[in-house]
Amino acid sequence: MKQRHIIGIGVILLFAVFSIVNFSSSLTPYVTFAQAKGMSGDVQVRGIIVPSSIMQGDNVRKVKFLLRDESGEEVTVDYTGIKPDGLEQATSVVAVGKYQDGKFVTQKLLVKCPSKYQGSVKQE
Repeated sequence: MKQRHIIGIGVILLFAVFSIVNFSSSLTPYVTFAQAKGMSGDVQVRGIIVPSSIMQGDNVRKVKFLLRDESGEEVTVDYTGIKPDGLEQATSVVAVGKYQDGKFVTQKLLVKCPSKYQGSVKQE
């Protein structure tokens, strides 16, 4: 085998290992609130917003609300960012962040809004 082939295979293997390590570190697993409390890195939690729990203070980039998961556990979510449209009507919310100081801190929300899936009404 020529030296050029060995160097080429080495570069390809190095690139593959580098890609696998970076891809696996960018994955954010879905967990329950109980599991999120024991993890140190970013995770995704899913739940429904407790009605009338959304609070927005003087800072428009801070929103707090209670999120309830499938087991009925509720956690305060502290979101920093522009409040997503349809947050009040959301049927479910996914928050990406980490559990800190008794609350789930996030800068990314995925909101499932029912109005997005309704068809438009034709006027006659």
